[in-house]
Amino acid sequence: MNYSEKHFEEQEAIRLENTIDSFFSDFQVGCLLNGAGIRKLRGASPLKVFAAIFRLPFEGKNFYRGIVERDDLGFGKDAAYALLRNPKHNWRRLMLGLAVKIATVFSLLTGEEREKVLIFDSSTYDRSRSKKVELLAWIFDHTVGKSLRGFSLLTLGWSDGFSFIPLDFVLGSSANKKSRIKEAEKPIDKRTCGHRRRLEAVSKSTDLLETMVKRVLAAGIGADYILMDSWFSFPAVIATLSHHCPVICMLKNMPRVFYKYEGRWYTLGGLYALLKKRPGRAKILAAVNVETKQGQQVRIVFVRHRHKRDWLAVLSTKVDLADEEIIRIYGKRWDIEVCFKMLKQHLRLEKEAQLRDYDGLVGHVTVVMIRYMFLSFRQRLHSDQRTAGSLFHACCEEVRDLNLLEAMQRLMTLVIDKIRSTGELAEDVITKMIDAMMGAMAEIMETICRSHNNKHGIAEI
Repeated sequence: MNYSEKHFEEQEAIRLENTIDSFFSDFQVGCLLNGAGIRKLRGASPLKVFAAIFRLPFEGKNFYRGIVERDDLGFGKDAAYALLRNPKHNWRRLMLGLAVKIATVFSLLTGEEREKVLIFDSSTYDRSRSKKVELLAWIFDHTVGKSLRGFSLLTLGWSDGFSFIPLDFVLGSSANKKSRIKEAEKPIDKRTCGHRRRLEAVSKSTDLLETMVKRVLAAGIGADYILMDSWFSFPAVIATLSHHCPVICMLKNMPRVFYKYEGRWYTLGGLYALLKKRPGRAKILAAVNVETKQGQQVRIVFVRHRHKRDWLAVLSTKVDLADEEIIRIYGKRWDIEVCFKMLKQHLRLEKEAQLRDYDGLVGHVTVVMIRYMFLSFRQRLHSDQRTAGSLFHACCEEVRDLNLLEAMQRLMTLVIDKIRSTGELAEDVITKMIDAMMGAMAEIMETICRSHNNKHGIAEI
């Protein structure tokens, strides 16, 4: 490596450190750590230890090379492990406190009429090579159609259609004791956060949804709708969550779930067969108001399947909402899919640290989630011209919201899960399809922003 290359790398490292330090200072991460009970340990500042772990993927290092092997950090590996493994550390309070601050900034950049949504989804946390990880369990992965060793990462996030922020998560084991490979053996005080996290880990995910929603709403997160995939779309769950916000979710045709229409009960498939379809190549085939077993009035919109002669169904508890609006708003659920892909492929969610302690896993997942918040904030700075200063505030329009066409494109990408389940395409082919879609979306957004800037005579920064 010559002098110029070395100098360039040093300058880039300094620029990265300054950017992260600025983010930590602006959002008072040190105060949030203190408020979450994460205080000085083993002589090292918790903010310094947290920042060192936070920077690892941006420096291109894993936990071993970036923490264990280094002797210039001012603390040892024991301090880093102690930070993550302490069951008294309230990682949930830290994550939610930071998310509220960032969401407040984003809300100031968008109009009141723009929908803010809460999004639920679950993804597999793969630990296939592990055997002695605390609360490790057999988890069914729908993308590959088989069970693997690991956890289910139930995540609740917030989106305004342009920026996404993870708010809360549960690192789930299995409610079925037979599916758990290793039980919790660490002696722990029942008054600690670690004990409550372990109880959540062995609970059914559907039993945790309302508690998570109430927690984020009480913290000050504003939302107009709750969006969910078909894995959570049981009538009882929908009725419970709709007490807090209107729910829009995908449905699946389940033989034991019925909807009341004109005095008779039908399955979702039976209801679709009964309805008159719109003529031609209409994207929305039919829509109808029905009643669930809980006595709740809901609207179901049937959408044409893009890849085969089939249909998809989306439910809304707000029955007076236009069909096109229901589909458009549900399209914002795609943001959490992008988040999961980013967490695993670029932010080292599964492979950065080989921890066996459950508290350590929770701590590490929190750090990774905060990395995504940081990237989401940086993206907004570079995409929304008003953040460059008040000079642009008067001449820039609001960041463009999703239109119906874009929402339909997002909605159609969700059928990839169904393509996987058929086994007709190899996994590498499906991965290329997803990458191509995400690349195309990025190009479209770049073109829109460039066109917007040219229209208003705004120079690129």
